[in-house]
Amino acid sequence: MKKQITIYAGVDKNGQKEPYDHITLKLGEVISIVGHTGSGKTMLISDIEQLSQKDSASGRMIMIDDEIPDYEDRFNPEKKQIAMITQNTKCVSDLGVEEFLRIHAASRNLSDETLIDSVIALANKFTGESVSKNAKVTELSGGQTRALLFADAILIGASPIILVDEIENAGINKTEILKYVKTDNKLVIFATHDPSIVLQTEKRILMKGGAISQVITHTEADKEALEVVLQADRTIKQLQEQIRNGEAINPKENGDSEV
Repeated sequence: MKKQITIYAGVDKNGQKEPYDHITLKLGEVISIVGHTGSGKTMLISDIEQLSQKDSASGRMIMIDDEIPDYEDRFNPEKKQIAMITQNTKCVSDLGVEEFLRIHAASRNLSDETLIDSVIALANKFTGESVSKNAKVTELSGGQTRALLFADAILIGASPIILVDEIENAGINKTEILKYVKTDNKLVIFATHDPSIVLQTEKRILMKGGAISQVITHTEADKEALEVVLQADRTIKQLQEQIRNGEAINPKENGDSEV
């Protein structure tokens, strides 16, 4: 089991060295990568996913447990320790949910018959919309798809490191996912603009001009801001339900409610 990854500095979009020597991220941490569009968030996620060895545009080098990753760690799907969750599900869109999960399990040499049901059960903890193993992936809503991909990465991928690249967060229980991965001793890295995720992470990596500009540690002020954000989330969800049900809207009541 891998225990940590270390990111060694590369260069920014102008070819200038990044303003740090290295950054170490450990299992059990939840990290966010933040910055404006085009700041380099996806490139950093890609460098980590590929365990880059100065062979990407950024020139960064990624070490695992202070060692250079071997070929198997980087390119063998059975040995890969990193799972990537993105918006792109086109490669599995024609498959049924059960078929998709069985193909992934087979690629990992897993044959436990209860595994598929366990993934479905976990996915249903992450979304309010029930996922059926008999459905086609194309029939799933965005929230169901994202919940399924998280559950798949956790249980079938059994990946100690999970990367999440700017996926939409609607339809999933973000707090439940974060709670689960924190107790499962995984390193989870989100590239995101969502404050309800960012404010629950131990550190956030700020990207500017293609470079890691700063690493910001979680503070008490973040905790206070998180409560405000979560209350706003609860209010929005309540309003959404009222609108869907054709109910009359009372802004004052929604703003004061505890959901």
